[in-house]
Amino acid sequence: MDMHLSSNNGPAVESDAVESNEAELRSAVPVRERLVVVGNGMAGMKTVEELLAKAPGRFDITVFGAEPHPNYNRIMLSPVLAGEKTFDQIVLNSREWYDANGIALLTGEPVESIDRAGKMVVSQSGRVVPYDRLLIATGSMPFIIPVPGSTLPGVIGFRDLADVDAMLAAAAKGGRAVVIGGGLLGLEAANGLRVKGMEVTVVHLMPTLMERQLDPSAGMLLQRELERRGIEVLTGADTAEIVGNNREGGEWVSAVRLRDGRELPADIVVMAVGIRPNMALGKAAGLECGRGIRVDDQMRTSDPSIYAVGECVEHRGVTWGLVAPLFEMAKVLAHDLAGGEGAAYTGSVTSTKLKVTGVDVFSAGDFSGGAGTEDIVFRDAARGVYKRLVLKDGKLLGAVLYGDTKDGAWYFSLLKDGADVSAERDTMIFGQGFGGADAGDPNAAIAALPDNAEICGCNGVCKGTIVKAITEKGLTSLDEVKAHTKASASCGGCSGTVERLLAVTLGDGFTAAPKVKPMCKCTNHTHDQVRAAIVDRGLKTMAEVFQAMEWTTPDGCASCRPALNYYLLCAWPGEYRDDYQSRYINERAHANIQKDGTYSVVPRMWGGLTSAAELRAIADVVDKFAIPTVKVTGGQRIDLFGVKKEDLPAVWADLNAAGMVSGHAYAKGLRTVKTCVGSEWCRFGTQDSTGLGVKLERMTWGTWTPHKVKLAVSGCPRNCAEATIKDLGVVCIDSGYELHVGGNGGLHVRACDLLVRVGTEEEVLEYTGAFMQLYREEARYLERTAPWVERVGLGHIKAALVEDPERRRDLNARFLFSQTFSQDDPWAERAAKGVDRHEFNLLAEVG
Repeated sequence: MDMHLSSNNGPAVESDAVESNEAELRSAVPVRERLVVVGNGMAGMKTVEELLAKAPGRFDITVFGAEPHPNYNRIMLSPVLAGEKTFDQIVLNSREWYDANGIALLTGEPVESIDRAGKMVVSQSGRVVPYDRLLIATGSMPFIIPVPGSTLPGVIGFRDLADVDAMLAAAAKGGRAVVIGGGLLGLEAANGLRVKGMEVTVVHLMPTLMERQLDPSAGMLLQRELERRGIEVLTGADTAEIVGNNREGGEWVSAVRLRDGRELPADIVVMAVGIRPNMALGKAAGLECGRGIRVDDQMRTSDPSIYAVGECVEHRGVTWGLVAPLFEMAKVLAHDLAGGEGAAYTGSVTSTKLKVTGVDVFSAGDFSGGAGTEDIVFRDAARGVYKRLVLKDGKLLGAVLYGDTKDGAWYFSLLKDGADVSAERDTMIFGQGFGGADAGDPNAAIAALPDNAEICGCNGVCKGTIVKAITEKGLTSLDEVKAHTKASASCGGCSGTVERLLAVTLGDGFTAAPKVKPMCKCTNHTHDQVRAAIVDRGLKTMAEVFQAMEWTTPDGCASCRPALNYYLLCAWPGEYRDDYQSRYINERAHANIQKDGTYSVVPRMWGGLTSAAELRAIADVVDKFAIPTVKVTGGQRIDLFGVKKEDLPAVWADLNAAGMVSGHAYAKGLRTVKTCVGSEWCRFGTQDSTGLGVKLERMTWGTWTPHKVKLAVSGCPRNCAEATIKDLGVVCIDSGYELHVGGNGGLHVRACDLLVRVGTEEEVLEYTGAFMQLYREEARYLERTAPWVERVGLGHIKAALVEDPERRRDLNARFLFSQTFSQDDPWAERAAKGVDRHEFNLLAEVG
């Protein structure tokens, strides 16, 4: 064949025969249609994903992306700005995915024109690519309000990764940021910049924030929450001008001037006032456009070979900016491209479930109220929860949820189906199944949801899709569901719901297998994750933790509440108010309950020292209140057993009168500092162990710690105070002091590890304060120092305290600061001031 083709002298019949054979060969290979997609965003790629699932191999696909990245989840830009996620974590389709599916991906290559007659597109670089079908999915552009100065350097939109990089670069320099726009994007930008250390002001034209998603009451709750987090919010504020000045060799934004004359200093201005469909490409090609590129119910434009989906389109006079409608469009278009019939996009009934700066909000339908409607409202200020349902003619017309959104999918289903809710009207505000046998059972609530209930808002995945994947593909874990459906693969907010779906679908066949043990049954988060979030996200109440960390119970449980109470006390000394109800009985009563219901009382004796006056006071109390047993403890204290609960305040009052305070023998805190007599009396003593023990106890008493803490000071290596089995023990030596940590007596004895040798008492005190604070900040609630030291390793503790003097000083300073709020005698507060008096009152006899 090659000979005949290369010769001009061969018989024509042979050439004709060859051409005929080649034509036959070509006809035997199916010719794939060429599909060119302009836009590598969520709507366009959702269409491609659906098409690959319905008709793999039908099209030869080329994708143009204006950004130099693969497809990523634009909704997740806010966590990237706040430092909660990396870019790699929000990528939806990696470059390898495109390669595996035979898709030609051209990134950083915006399309500049469409040749409709020649059926080809031309990119900015001059690349020409022909098409049989063309899909325009160019999304939207941020709306920049046309005020003087809007084009100044330092004025940024919030739409893509480049905008995030620009904000991060500005935040790295510090200063002030002004965010214009109090919608979702604006508030997320404000929160991210605040987290990065900038002073932030939000300027919003309307009277309340997020007025399209929230009613005025919920908007005001959100504003108060933002202000509590240090973000200034100005509502009803109209921007008149953006002011610039010369800086670093060029002009740069310097302030925002409002129409009422106020001027707000600014080192960066973020415009987040809305979006506009990016229809420029379609308009230039002569496609019919209005507010966007106009499409019919099959997503066809005025050119039957060209389709459009997403934020760039106008359908039946409406443009959309939410994920759910965009994905519904994508499914309809994929069905049509795959050769299907009957699918039509007729518009969307939408709901909005968002997490705004850590607060869950949900809205759906029409909540404006008006004639013929009735409102059902629930408010719980302590938990930061607000719910409002709007009903008309026995049907749910709209819903707004703030702080507790777990019933959002149920309300949305009722609204979308137009269900008659008359029978549930009186209880529906309390959630699905209230009052029934399954009330409060989250699995029962999930089971009752219809298949079209949206579970994952980020990726538009409904319950039916997840259940089908579980049953047909044999999925058994959250990671498998993520991989096959993308549910919970973005923000992770629906992870708990997806796991409950697994449990409901698989029944006994499902066993959740978390990589690490969660804090309790109310959450999937670990102790360490919760502690980090409290500090990093500025969570200062239990209600804030429950909201931000998506607790599955409204008020926590007996396991997590004491832990959270401690974590908040430790993180925010002087700001957080101790929650009395979240303490165990011994800590509420400030005495140890015994098996007969009476209590034991242990007054503090500094370093084990006492006096005749103190002993007389103790004897008088024993006689006065007929206390049956007096015992010397192993920690060199005197324990009074058999005190009636109602007598406790009076016992404390008499001991206080003798100058004695609580020994905290009941507390998750410092119990005792045990000492020997040391150099003052002992012929072997090397240092004043008793005096040092008194100093240590006076410095550390009253502190709250993850578990009880015991200290000791031995005057010589003979170690009479048993310092080497204490949480922190000091052994005096000729040259100074040895500090030992992580010891434990009791059932599982653990000898201490030697931390360091020092030469002065001042060093002992500094190391002790630093060690106590490191333990307070890093250990998990109810974890003693012995298992904590074993878990983190002695090297970790030495790195913080011995090898890093500056950190040691900082830790000690934080400990001493916290102590200024802790060293109030709880006995005196209750005996003299009547604090928590109800705890000690006898129950009244009735009848």
